[in-house]
Amino acid sequence: MFAFSANLSTLFTDLPFPERFAAAKACGFDAVECQFPYAHPADELAALLQAHGQRMVLHNLPAGDWAAGERGIACHPERVGEFLAGVEQAIGYAKALGVPRLNCLAGIPPEGVDAREAMVTLRANLRTAARMLAGHGLQLLVEPINSVDIPGFFVDRPSQAIALIGELREQHRLDNLFLQYDVYHAQRMEGELAANLQRWLPLIAHIQIADNPGRAEPGTGEICYAFLFHWLERIGYQGHVGCEYFPADKGPGGTQAGLGWLAAHRRQASGAPL
Repeated sequence: MFAFSANLSTLFTDLPFPERFAAAKACGFDAVECQFPYAHPADELAALLQAHGQRMVLHNLPAGDWAAGERGIACHPERVGEFLAGVEQAIGYAKALGVPRLNCLAGIPPEGVDAREAMVTLRANLRTAARMLAGHGLQLLVEPINSVDIPGFFVDRPSQAIALIGELREQHRLDNLFLQYDVYHAQRMEGELAANLQRWLPLIAHIQIADNPGRAEPGTGEICYAFLFHWLERIGYQGHVGCEYFPADKGPGGTQAGLGWLAAHRRQASGAPL
């Protein structure tokens, strides 16, 4: 059976980040994740996890200057040193927080860098990062991001990521390299959610959810999450499903107000059926 994890970068955002752990716990989430934990000392975050009896199941590698619009630097030929330094930083946080897997965002190739050069860089960076993580018993994930929301994102389709992961695993024995399958991004680019989840299940280490359009709560858009949750159980997915959506209610308490989708889909925050 899968379990839900609350993404503290997109949920409970009316609260300071350290206070979101308690808010998530009060809503029943024993598992949490985030995009980037690096603005806070790792020991402080570890103490919050311990205090609330929670587990952090995922965070991203550093992805460049996010505030300036950068969405990853793994495909940037001139920033390999910065990328690998970020991998070291991420490993340090993962070990301190007990996080088992780290997600890599390929990014948008810089102007003047052609696709072939960007791919050579990305492949080399993924190969090196996966080997670095393997030494600590960690998984490295690759997440395709739809190029409607982020034009130019280098790995924008799940099938593209799967091909890349498969090649690297076969050629370099990178058994800790997996796919992060974000249902929202996948729906925008390729659809075929049920069939692809089943086909690629052995290479999927984490799933994230949001509805389309709007990237809000499940049940606010076109994706039939009632079916998908049952489907994940049917095909035997036993990992975490990260709630990385933006609540439709942007006001104070908006996340809590929007959690009715759990009961509407006959689910609990633990993932167990009602």
